Amino acid sequence: MAEVIAMLEELRSITPLTAEAAAARFAAQEWTPGSKVRDGVETSWDKGSVGGWIQTFGGGAVSVSFFVWIRDVDESGYFDDVEAVYEEGEQVLADFLPEIEGSSLAGYLVEAEVTEADRDEFIKLKKWTLGARILTAGVIQQDADLPVMVMVVLEDPGAA
Repeated sequence: MAEVIAMLEELRSITPLTAEAAAARFAAQEWTPGSKVRDGVETSWDKGSVGGWIQTFGGGAVSVSFFVWIRDVDESGYFDDVEAVYEEGEQVLADFLPEIEGSSLAGYLVEAEVTEADRDEFIKLKKWTLGARILTAGVIQQDADLPVMVMVVLEDPGAA
């Protein structure tokens, strides 16, 4: 998880946060590009067992996401015991939160209110503001036949 904390520390200082600047920091931190280029920028990165990706949206909004834990579906395309997988993800999240809160980012983090939209997207989460940006760590499963992941997402709303 140290890879994620190091990248978050790097990304915090980029103003404005752009896909190009984020990609340059991934490269400088020796992440491996995943050959997913969009608008001339590498958007998918890996380091050890952690994956990262960069997304851009209208108005200059940028999101940099990391998966720090993943449990894929079984051979049936689903989980035999999805609640047990959720619990495992929640434990990984609980173990990871102190790393974020104890990092050099701690002095910049302000706990943020979890919205109904957040609860719809994440199974369990914690959310902060980091200046004008939003940092969310949580357990997510985007569809029943997709993996359960512990994600860390740094969002810069841009001019939006």
